[in-house]
Amino acid sequence: MTQREELEKLLAAGRDSALLRFGLGNACLQEGDAAAAAEHLAQATRQQASYSAAWKLLGKALLQLDRVDAAQAAWTTGLAVAEQQGDQQSAKEMAVFLRRLQRPSAE
Repeated sequence: MTQREELEKLLAAGRDSALLRFGLGNACLQEGDAAAAAEHLAQATRQQASYSAAWKLLGKALLQLDRVDAAQAAWTTGLAVAEQQGDQQSAKEMAVFLRRLQRPSAE
């Protein structure tokens, strides 16, 4: 049984939580399923708006789905949350992601 399957089993058993949704989102991203990842990570941020790591991965999943504006919104919110929580590493990473989005593409 894969990690994703194990986590889905916990979710089906009614053990929903922000941490479980984060784990599921991460597992989905690792399997290349950005759509499912975005769904689980969005739920994680709804359950715990202060979960900066979930905001960071949500932005990554949304970017993989070419939802650039939504990714930017997730990282902007996540950056504010991370700074408020004192999560310097996540804040730094999301600031870098946002700067990359704001650069004009070299075409």
